Amino acid sequence: MFKSDVLCVGSATVDNMLTMGQPFSSLKLGDKVLVKSTKTHTGGGATNSACALAKLGLKVKILTKLGDDHNAELILKELKQNHILNVCSCRSKKNTDTATIISSTKEKDRLILVHKGASTEISLCSHHKQNFRVKWIYLASLMGHSFSTAKEIARQAQHKKINLLFNPSLYLAQKGRNYLAPVLRATTILVLNKEEMQSLLNTKEKESFSLLQKAKSLGPKTIVITDGPKKMVAWHENKIYSLIPPDVPIVHTTGAGDAFTSGLLYGLIKNYKFEDALRLGQVNSSSVIQHYGAKKGLLNEKQALNLMKRSKIKVIIKNIDV
Repeated sequence: MFKSDVLCVGSATVDNMLTMGQPFSSLKLGDKVLVKSTKTHTGGGATNSACALAKLGLKVKILTKLGDDHNAELILKELKQNHILNVCSCRSKKNTDTATIISSTKEKDRLILVHKGASTEISLCSHHKQNFRVKWIYLASLMGHSFSTAKEIARQAQHKKINLLFNPSLYLAQKGRNYLAPVLRATTILVLNKEEMQSLLNTKEKESFSLLQKAKSLGPKTIVITDGPKKMVAWHENKIYSLIPPDVPIVHTTGAGDAFTSGLLYGLIKNYKFEDALRLGQVNSSSVIQHYGAKKGLLNEKQALNLMKRSKIKVIIKNIDV
């Protein structure tokens, strides 16, 4: 019997968001720059995905590690508000992960400076393994000692026949396919953006369909490559899917990938057609980027379905001969 639908594994951070009025290209080393606004939000692959899935209506728990500090209390308060249990109750002597996200009103992108602290010490014990009674594991990036834990989680998922979604970040993808092979072999769904996939495959290939063909050898049954506002492509059950995200006003792009991936996973868990799961992920992502913070703008299922109906996102499907 499943106690939860999804176990989300990864980092939990406090994001300090700074917005400036100048374009990045106008800055030089040594400049003292006035910012227009500062905001503080929680983030991290584990909490972003867990809150997104809980908002959509799933029973979710989380495996992350926090420090014994004020930032940890902010994160725990938010998890409690969303009825999400962190199965790791022990604290690290290291600080809770933090990120400083610098964006410009002149450019719709951002620079992210990340400090990895407590999340590098995530480990498994017999108590944690009891929490593997789930339908899916959402595995975000784990660094340092925690990557050994990621490999053990992948092994447990294979052994217990639990579906695994893997959503590594750029700095983990840069480690390469051989380094990530123990996790990739156990992965059901792999979701990366184009830059991350290029790094994982160690290629300069720019064409998304060609990247998708190269990625098929990695092992996952389903592969999705996003590319910001440009065409997204996916491989699923011998079919290639593509869609172009709808044009929406962009306020901040932080959390867009987690919102998309969580929406996609929700759709698949709820037996949506794959193309509709892609649409659900996309409207969730499009909603988030119209707000500051990785969780502001997350949709519940009713809101997502209404936006899917209104946005009429076209998905092109091509059968592939194997």
